[in-house]
Amino acid sequence: MTHWLIAPVLVPALLGSLMVLWMRHDLLQQRVFGLIGSLLTLAVALVLTGMAAGGEVHVYRLGNWPAPFGIVLMLDRLSALMLLLTAILAVVVQLYGVGSGWDRKGWHFHSLWQFQLMGLNGAFLTGDAFNLFVFFEVLLIASYGLMIHGGGPMRLRAGVQYISFNLAGSTLFLAALGTLYTVTGTLNMADMAERVAMMPVEDTALLRTGAVLLLLVFAIKAALVPLHFWLPSTYANAPGPVAALFAIMTKVGVYAIIRFFTLIFPQDSVTENIATDLILPAALITLTLGQIGVLGTRSLTRLAAYAVVASVGMLMISVARFDAQGLTAGLYYLIHSTLVGAALFLVVDLVAARRGGDFWLRLRPAIANTGLISALFFLTAIAVVGLPPLSGFLGKLMILNATMDDPWMAGIWSTILITSLVALVAFSRAGSILFWKAHEMDPEPGNDTDEGEAPKRGPIPTKLETDEPIQDVADSAAPWLAFLSTGTLLAGSVALTLFAGPLTRYLQGTADQLTSPQIYYESVLRQQEGSR
Repeated sequence: MTHWLIAPVLVPALLGSLMVLWMRHDLLQQRVFGLIGSLLTLAVALVLTGMAAGGEVHVYRLGNWPAPFGIVLMLDRLSALMLLLTAILAVVVQLYGVGSGWDRKGWHFHSLWQFQLMGLNGAFLTGDAFNLFVFFEVLLIASYGLMIHGGGPMRLRAGVQYISFNLAGSTLFLAALGTLYTVTGTLNMADMAERVAMMPVEDTALLRTGAVLLLLVFAIKAALVPLHFWLPSTYANAPGPVAALFAIMTKVGVYAIIRFFTLIFPQDSVTENIATDLILPAALITLTLGQIGVLGTRSLTRLAAYAVVASVGMLMISVARFDAQGLTAGLYYLIHSTLVGAALFLVVDLVAARRGGDFWLRLRPAIANTGLISALFFLTAIAVVGLPPLSGFLGKLMILNATMDDPWMAGIWSTILITSLVALVAFSRAGSILFWKAHEMDPEPGNDTDEGEAPKRGPIPTKLETDEPIQDVADSAAPWLAFLSTGTLLAGSVALTLFAGPLTRYLQGTADQLTSPQIYYESVLRQQEGSR
């Protein structure tokens, strides 16, 4: 048993607490320790990824109590992948928060960031269903604070809606866990999987109810239609870097669906194809409505939010198969959509910061740094739409290939190709309004600065006094850092393309491991030497 497994939870928990207690009025210290915490988490994630690459399932028993009676953390290739993806995203987007000055609009940005990482990492590592609920609540509580960071009535209203919807989801989660505990007598995932596999078919009515309830809970977290209503308003009103970090939030729901319906409720179990029968139609509708939202919206932030909804639909089309090929394609697209979705929110924030906080798609004079920002927007649009040569194109090809033998193949392919065309039109329109037609307008009166030079203003206030985001690049702590962070996320899409071969082989090994639950039984329940 290695103590490395507890580090992704302990490091952000300890540093977040220290920042609240000792550094809450010192922004410089918060930045230093916040970035140290995120970098340490990244370093630990790299170590754990190396440990998991061998194909073993590593188990950490808290208090050294044996499973299923004690609490366990479980590391496999999927957990390690999600930890690494979260850590990379957290470091890059946190640097953007510093460079753009968003972290100066409230006292607890960096401490909440650490608690958010604690909840995310715990959710990916836990081997206990109830503790998955606990970590869900930790990350949701932190996300509530980050969501309303900076204040303002619109952000507060969206935050209340977000809280209300997720509280309903949490209540449903408890009901689902209670139902499953009634049937199986355990909440340890590996133990529950063994008991479910041995249940006679005639006694599975209540078990199926619990499985469907869990699927509904995770569909809320993943923002699958018709349970997606909370996402567009929440992400559109969140601060730019917070919305970018939230790109991983929907993937927590996707991760939970993959974990539960490959380990506990695989297709050859008594629940049969219940997950596929529900998820695939929902995924197709989610993709369609998400892309229609991208085309129909007149707000930049909502355009990015609906793009996230559409990406969840695309991802779940492949995951819904729950076979090795579908999971491989789905995991590749999961990585792509997380990095590119976050980059899109950062580009939108860069645009709005130079338009005086205006997120609406309407004609305005050309903005400062328009050449660089338009290039970033162009690359991000290519990646989001799924055009070559970036990773979105490869991800869609893998999903199309994985569904070639599906009975719904004609509908799946038609939906993917048509909605891709819709997204292309939507992003082309947005780009032309923001950057092309803007050059045909005269500069705003009083703004006689050259391109690349921001209007001169005073220092940013410590606390946000309006509902608008950062008003100008001059208010930023380090504009170059904001551009570097955004470019780094796009570089991730390029890396996914260049190293698609090795990454796909790793993901194939991950999918093979997920479809072999016997490995989990042995590691969690059998190999318990040295426990109490």
